[in-house]
Amino acid sequence: MNGVGTRKLVIQIPCFNEESTLPGTLADLPREVPGFTSVEWLVVDDGSTDRTVEVARAHGVDHVVSFPHNRGLAAAFLAGLDAALRAGADVVVNTDADNQYDGSCIPDLVAPVVAGQADMVVGERPIESVDEFSPLKKRLQRLGSKVVRAFSGTDVRDAASGFRAFSRDTAMRLQVFGKYSYTMETIVQAGWQGMRVVGVPIRVNPATRESRLVKSIPQYVWLSGSTIVRSFALYKPFRFFLLLALPPFVLSLVLVVRWSYLNWWTDDVASRVPSLVAAAVCLLVAVLLAAVGLLADLLSANRRMIAEVRLSLRRRDLDEPLRQA
Repeated sequence: MNGVGTRKLVIQIPCFNEESTLPGTLADLPREVPGFTSVEWLVVDDGSTDRTVEVARAHGVDHVVSFPHNRGLAAAFLAGLDAALRAGADVVVNTDADNQYDGSCIPDLVAPVVAGQADMVVGERPIESVDEFSPLKKRLQRLGSKVVRAFSGTDVRDAASGFRAFSRDTAMRLQVFGKYSYTMETIVQAGWQGMRVVGVPIRVNPATRESRLVKSIPQYVWLSGSTIVRSFALYKPFRFFLLLALPPFVLSLVLVVRWSYLNWWTDDVASRVPSLVAAAVCLLVAVLLAAVGLLADLLSANRRMIAEVRLSLRRRDLDEPLRQA
């Protein structure tokens, strides 16, 4: 942590070939934010092949982290958090390099963290008034956020928003296992770990380019859906596998009831052994899925302990040098 009376905000920007949009993004960022004695900018160059790094340095970026090749948004996001923590950040803000989010909203974004009312704050875009979003994409955004709220136990209205603020401790805790994005998985993880997650309304700027993360609606649905399902299985495995076990269990009950009815209450003498075999197979599948869920839940408990050990090591690794400085 920084010294007594000092608080540092680091604004991180994952970038991949953003030399044309980065100047506008940086021009929109504040250098003074209430509650902080210093505000620094950090760019994560995700293997750019253009002049992103040169542009960043020319516009006064304080820290630059570069990958030798493109590793994806999730990896760039995590690398930015690590670099911001090593730079002594008390609060980290993540924003996009395409200047989608209005930088003047950053004081509102960090206010709940500064006040000690939240561990993570998500900037909620006015989805309905964003002209660049088609009606279908708006409906999908609402549906995806609703599913994430149900899985995470949070009340975030815009789960896909990358405009976020994190307390130092929260930034240390976050892990992302998917390669596609960090947005939905980190909300599920935060809810799983009992973090306080709130949303605040923000403004957006006109689009400067097409999204590079999602190239089509079907791809968006597939990637977002797989991320939600994987996060559910990762952080709530017992419930996930019980839900998978429910259909074959119900089908086995239906087959048994059908067999009992036809065998005891009708005069039909046809063989119904195939129905019993099918019921037994369905019941076996259900039991196996439930057993897998139980084992996964035990592994989940072990993962919680490993996460706490990891957090202790990160605190020692990241905070001790700052105390000695």
